[in-house]
Amino acid sequence: MNNLTQELKNIAKTDIFEVAKEKNNFVGNPFKIDYNKTSLLTCDDWKYNVGGIAQGTFLLAFYENDFGEETVHEAILLRALKPCPIPSDNNVISSRIEYFKEELKTAGKNRQIDQFTRFEFSCSGMECAILGTFYKIDGNTIEFGADIDNFYSPHLYKVYKPSGKYLKYIVNLRDNDIPLSPNSNFKIGSVRYSSSKKNYTQSKSTKESVLIHTKDILGKRTALFGMTRTGKSNTVKKLIEATQELSNKSTPSSSSTDFKENINPYDVNEIPKEKVGQIIFDINGEYANKNLQDGTAIFERYEHDVTRYSVLEKENFKVLKINFYQDIIAGQELIRGYFKQFGKQSDYFEDFLGINLEKPEDNSELTIYYRKIAAYKCCLKLAGFPISKNYTIKFTGKANGIDDKIIENKSITPKDGVSFDDAIIWFTQVWKNYKEWDYLKNYENNKGHEWADNDLKALLRFISQYRQPNEKGPINSYIKLKPLVKYHSSTATILFEDEIKKLVRSGKIVIVDLSQGDPEIQKLYSEKICRVIFNSSMKNFIDAKPNNFIQFYFEEAHNLFPKKDDKDLSQIYNRIAKEGAKLNLGMIYATQEVSSISSNILKNTQNWYIAHLNNEDEIKELRKFYDFSDFADALIKFSAKNDKGFVRMKTYSNPFVVPVQIDLFK
Repeated sequence: MNNLTQELKNIAKTDIFEVAKEKNNFVGNPFKIDYNKTSLLTCDDWKYNVGGIAQGTFLLAFYENDFGEETVHEAILLRALKPCPIPSDNNVISSRIEYFKEELKTAGKNRQIDQFTRFEFSCSGMECAILGTFYKIDGNTIEFGADIDNFYSPHLYKVYKPSGKYLKYIVNLRDNDIPLSPNSNFKIGSVRYSSSKKNYTQSKSTKESVLIHTKDILGKRTALFGMTRTGKSNTVKKLIEATQELSNKSTPSSSSTDFKENINPYDVNEIPKEKVGQIIFDINGEYANKNLQDGTAIFERYEHDVTRYSVLEKENFKVLKINFYQDIIAGQELIRGYFKQFGKQSDYFEDFLGINLEKPEDNSELTIYYRKIAAYKCCLKLAGFPISKNYTIKFTGKANGIDDKIIENKSITPKDGVSFDDAIIWFTQVWKNYKEWDYLKNYENNKGHEWADNDLKALLRFISQYRQPNEKGPINSYIKLKPLVKYHSSTATILFEDEIKKLVRSGKIVIVDLSQGDPEIQKLYSEKICRVIFNSSMKNFIDAKPNNFIQFYFEEAHNLFPKKDDKDLSQIYNRIAKEGAKLNLGMIYATQEVSSISSNILKNTQNWYIAHLNNEDEIKELRKFYDFSDFADALIKFSAKNDKGFVRMKTYSNPFVVPVQIDLFK
């Protein structure tokens, strides 16, 4: 039996009401209580005995009174927030000031203070948030409600600090339909209340395991927020690790057999029937390449299951390239996206970027469509995009009344198929003679419209480098496309997004290294891949076919996601956030700022991992979600040396936030 199995069995057997039997864990008595908060009286001796009470510490308030023959089996779960005033504070402060004025010794057991005064000086108040209630059903079964349905006179409550197995029980609290099984739980870290790691006594240690259930991750939206170097990437790696281990259990050959005494009979439903696919959009290249800062890499750990893609040619990477001649629309999107980052272009270039290359449904428009496609491909050829050998181009090229036209002492007949060089000559001469050849001059009178529409004219300008027919002074047109040649492959026959879709459908890990791409190219590749996988899942859903779980990971998500106030719900990231659950699509995203993410995505996020945030604006955004306001002050304080991986975690199945030190990915 492994350690996790034993831990889960111990958790299942824990009786949280036994905490009240451990008198050494007593911390105080409430003197005020309502539905949301309580204030309690404590003292230095009690706090020392329990190993201190850090901000965020879990406490339990037990009601100690019987109503006739009926015993109240009820314990209120509290979280320590901050000191609060008590009625004697003013008198105590006055006495302290007088005491200091007398310049008496204050350290140690100073016998010059009487015992009563010494006790008064040590007393203080503490405000606590009410997180919910533990209660017994039928005198045996323990359940938890995330509120209180009643409260009694506060003087009859006694408050204790849980530790050991009792603390482990609290932080691993789950909804009733969540099974406690090693097949579907994994250790994410340990309880940690404060930046300081001091423990007053070893017996009062709070370092208890915190577990995550796979239902919290698969098909859910998970956010990781925190400043750079606070451990976000390490947390993501731990989630990838846990997901991959679960995926491996989906195969009969690797099913777990060491947990024969099932705590929950429904555990069999917790293992996915098919392998889980994972795709990581790696903006900084820290997952696709060995990380020199911590020496770990996902691709090394799971080398047999990982396929890496890169924007540029790299050893042991597949390349995110397309054949611009075959995938016309995708190539055009890349061109538009690339130039979007540079702002508005010259008028002739804006006309080129705006041409419509979608195939028309009306057959009468096909002639002009194929002409435009041919001219567009000539622009690519002039810009230096390599082509396959023996690649010819064919279109209806009637321009001067006859198909076979002698141009520059050559017979060029486009409808029979011509080389790119000949096609370029043909289009160039057409534009130069556009106002001279009778067929072209008279075309509008005969047909009611010009031979070339605005899109074709934009392409002819691009090819000939002349704004207008016979106009002197060529323009700088197709030369501007040269930086995009690195994204082209003359041999690509299978679309990379379809290839990636097949990999994640088969339960593999795909890492897309976008670290060497331009910002707009990063967005285009990411959106293109996400949309193909999403559409595939939606089609399966509509056709009543099963969808395996696929997890999307977005590092530096602010570079890809829509901004906070963006209301366009048709964007693929918004659609994954809002509709992904029914399609078995999970989303895990990491970034520095809560305010940098679309509100539509934030509102649909179930799991939160919050590390250090360095300003009140971000804390203000965070207060809107769950009970993170309890940690507002602590999240701004940060120790670069000690606090890496120290997060406040709220998961889908846990009813409240838990402070956790995330384990190191090894």
